Amino acid sequence: MKYISTRGQAPVLGFEEVMLTGLASDGGLYIPESLPHFTKDEIARFASLEYAELAIEIIRPFVADFLSEEKLQEVVKETYSVFRHKAVAPLVQLDTNEWVMELFHGPTLAFKDFALQLLGRFLDESLDHRGEKAVILGATSGDTGSAAIEGCRACEHVDIFIMHPHNRVSDVQRRQMTTVLADNVHNIAIEGTFDDCQALVKASFADQAFLKGHRRLIAVNSINWARIMAQVVYYFYAALSLGAPHREVSFSVPTGNFGDIFAGYIAKRMGLPVKQLIVGTNRNDILHRFFADNSYSKEQLEPTLSPSMDIMVSSNFERLLFDLHDRDGEKLQAVMAAFDESGSISIDPARWEAVKELFGSDRSSDEEVVATIQHVANESDGYLLDPHTAIGVKAARVCHSSNEVPVVTLATAHPVKFPESIVRAGLDEPKLPEWLSDLNERPERYQVLEDNKATLHGYIQETLKL
Repeated sequence: MKYISTRGQAPVLGFEEVMLTGLASDGGLYIPESLPHFTKDEIARFASLEYAELAIEIIRPFVADFLSEEKLQEVVKETYSVFRHKAVAPLVQLDTNEWVMELFHGPTLAFKDFALQLLGRFLDESLDHRGEKAVILGATSGDTGSAAIEGCRACEHVDIFIMHPHNRVSDVQRRQMTTVLADNVHNIAIEGTFDDCQALVKASFADQAFLKGHRRLIAVNSINWARIMAQVVYYFYAALSLGAPHREVSFSVPTGNFGDIFAGYIAKRMGLPVKQLIVGTNRNDILHRFFADNSYSKEQLEPTLSPSMDIMVSSNFERLLFDLHDRDGEKLQAVMAAFDESGSISIDPARWEAVKELFGSDRSSDEEVVATIQHVANESDGYLLDPHTAIGVKAARVCHSSNEVPVVTLATAHPVKFPESIVRAGLDEPKLPEWLSDLNERPERYQVLEDNKATLHGYIQETLKL
């Protein structure tokens, strides 16, 4: 399988190079030149598979030029053996045809583990046979950082630098990163927002001279295609559990960067019978404004109770825009240049109307988030939602278009990571799992840096002694 850039000017690459490259050299994002497609009969045969077995079937076409069948099976089964629920991604029923898929049974209690546990193992395989060392540079609004650290802390060939916005992630999220004291793990608190952190990542990929040719720079943010690929699997897993391919299924996804829900879009294009994809946002609602009003425009970022979605610009949305512009890189390059200049774009009204046939969207205030947490706990014998999942549940209840079709909300994080929201809902603060019960006593290590590329690059050089 070959991969092309959304902006059409970067080299066509295979999977391994795409995984190692992250952001394309023309500023675009890599995406498969064409997607594998499963027939109804093929999907039906997947129904009896356990999660890891299903993951092998879904992932195989994307990585065939990178790993042997034997190695793929070994790596995937090892990846999902560390999850703490036998089903890996269990479904919990809230109401008739309303479900939550719990994606928080991995090592860091968030959905990012599904992709980053796999990516860490893929990277180690690649760098080992290449005899290379690499620097992972990532930005996190809360959960990507800890999942990336956990996935890569044992990698022999990697130093990982993760930036988070200083004082803008929850205490549990921060401590899950900063209490990992491995020699190759380096946490940085940037005095700014997540978007500032993300901008530093993009600027660093555009100017890698600070590594002086000694290391390869790798991205683990959702711009890396390997992450989208891994997330496609759980859409198939949930839909198969609820009757696919003989029954359509809808999904509601709390999302800021558009990566998780884009994986659902890819699943549909691969043949999964997806009726509707519902975007849930907080008051940082650039995605909702696009689907509601055809206005993709920057606004001032506001802190919320759902910090992992406090994002002003959704990086992965470019991948959908690529399809909406006939997969024409030149057209998209012009669109993104216009967005960079004006901070606002819209698309052809006919195309916007067409995309709304698949996508719905909703926005939640902090007050609505708290009310949803409280309501679900009261109606379902104390079942707890984290604030991000609450946004998804509310969006499902507002937007779901068919009572005959089951809707699955992706539960993206364990509620223990966001105790403030639970307490504000009048409920008892959730307890950390026993294996994390001493998290608040563990020593932390991180560096606070100003929002400045030169400062960041100097810190990395000093740390690596370049």
